[in-house]
Amino acid sequence: MSNSITLQQLAELVGGELCDGNADTLITGLNAIRDARPGEVTFLGNARYLPALKTTSASAALVPNDLAAQEAQPGLALIRVINPTLAFSHVIRHFMPPDAVFVPGVHATAVVASDVVFDAQKVSIGAHVVIEAGVVIGNGTTIHSGVFVGRGVHMGTDCVLHANAVIKEHCVIGNRVILHSGAIIGSDGFGYETVQGRHIKIDQVGIVQIDDDVEIGSCATIDRARFGRTWIGEGTKIDNLVQIGHNCIIGKHCIIVSQTGISGSTRLGNYVTMGGQVGVAGHLEIADKVMLFAKSGVTKSIPEAGPYTGYPARPLMEGRKMLSLPARIPDLIDRVRELEKKLAALEAQS
Repeated sequence: MSNSITLQQLAELVGGELCDGNADTLITGLNAIRDARPGEVTFLGNARYLPALKTTSASAALVPNDLAAQEAQPGLALIRVINPTLAFSHVIRHFMPPDAVFVPGVHATAVVASDVVFDAQKVSIGAHVVIEAGVVIGNGTTIHSGVFVGRGVHMGTDCVLHANAVIKEHCVIGNRVILHSGAIIGSDGFGYETVQGRHIKIDQVGIVQIDDDVEIGSCATIDRARFGRTWIGEGTKIDNLVQIGHNCIIGKHCIIVSQTGISGSTRLGNYVTMGGQVGVAGHLEIADKVMLFAKSGVTKSIPEAGPYTGYPARPLMEGRKMLSLPARIPDLIDRVRELEKKLAALEAQS
């Protein structure tokens, strides 16, 4: 880790206000609120960890501006900031080793077609990379070892392709796109027709378009369109192990969490959030700013913004009510049995 930093310097680093602490106290590292030790700084990024603020061994904590001093244990230095989670990222960058330095050039084991358009002094291409004919690579892009880039791909500036990512033929990648290891862009859409008892593959001749500032997690798969494009909008962040089917359109600045599956030709608006293991049927429309809680199942279009949960997904309070009903079944069965016994007794007396 880098050199120690005083509490006053730390407050200046994160643009916060130091409260209840000695400005000259040295901070030597960082940690989670439950694991922090003396000399380390932590942060309160979620209200559920508020009780831990009274038991943490940290020397300092980044907290929201409106946190009352009595909510933390005595002696804990507080640095008030607007957004503790975001501010803590500055702390991480201070203490953690710097990112790997961009080293331009092409590794000797890389296989790069002769007509690939790029400036070898402004891109970095690692070991055992394969780049096929007709590819265009923007300046500042880093392609780590084992990556495959298919023919005709166009890639913008300052992208990062981590080891063993795959971009299939003719896909279009914007600027500052990050693909993590094992992500596959442009695999065939899942299209078959059953003819005389056999599944006949339908050609998938479209592309995937990924706009600027998109990040796609490890082993996520985005299928190419049957025709036209599967389109991921600007600023969208896709977690590991997500499946997006052919001809889907994902709006700008969406958040799609791990193990979510979106069937073909579904359209998401902007700022849609999907929790883990959400399932979405095909050919649906989901409005801007819809929030789908984990394990929701979307079987029809959602035309209005707001939180939804359950299977099938319903507005939050209605969905929670429906989810709670199965837990009442054993009690209801017992009550019915008691009523049946009483009815039988009455019938026996008559």
